[in-house]
Amino acid sequence: MARSEVKVLGTWASQFAMRPRIALNLKSVNYEFIEEKKLLEDKSQLLLQSNPVYKKVPVFFHGDNKPICESLIIVQYIDETWSSGPSILPTDPYERAVSRFWAAYLDNTWYPAVQSLGIPQGEEAKKAAMALVEEGVALMEEAFGKCSKGKAFFGGDEIGYLDIAFGSYLGWLRVAEKFNGKKLMDEAKTPTLVNWAESFCSHAAVKDFMPDTDKLAEYANIVIAKIIALGVAPETL
Repeated sequence: MARSEVKVLGTWASQFAMRPRIALNLKSVNYEFIEEKKLLEDKSQLLLQSNPVYKKVPVFFHGDNKPICESLIIVQYIDETWSSGPSILPTDPYERAVSRFWAAYLDNTWYPAVQSLGIPQGEEAKKAAMALVEEGVALMEEAFGKCSKGKAFFGGDEIGYLDIAFGSYLGWLRVAEKFNGKKLMDEAKTPTLVNWAESFCSHAAVKDFMPDTDKLAEYANIVIAKIIALGVAPETL
């Protein structure tokens, strides 16, 4: 397929924009990546026109350039459209439902707590957020044992839907560890997740997108300063 027929609008630092790029790599689909320069202000007309509801990246374009929004919806679309490649979602209906459940938990409950660890807040609020993050990591350690069935990834022998959903957060999890001086995923408490994270980050479909922790932390400080100055929600962290 010609590169121009598939496009992803996103930013290098966005874990959500990383998701469709990993899925496309797994399916061996060539695509064009369009970098959205600003997210907190002066958003591009392409972003505003193609995602007028949320005004967020990523946006996916295929063929006739009709936009598809929301990262996990895009991943599912990619999996269904390029069915000849390795399956991303589990083929078993129950396992597919379990993967979607944990992906929704990560997006809606766990990651907002990770996000808040980088935002100035009271000590009690910070403790509550840290407890929620640590609880989530412990839950994912347990979920990995059940989903992976003793193999390298949540998806088994190959990266799957839940690997993409969780793995895309690893860069920002490391930034949260850096900001708070505390390991949130370690060999003592979460040994299988530590091994999984190493396998995920070194995978050929992922390694080019996993951002450097120091560079991402520098970007985070810029975004946090803008969030405070503009009084907006920290959606892009």
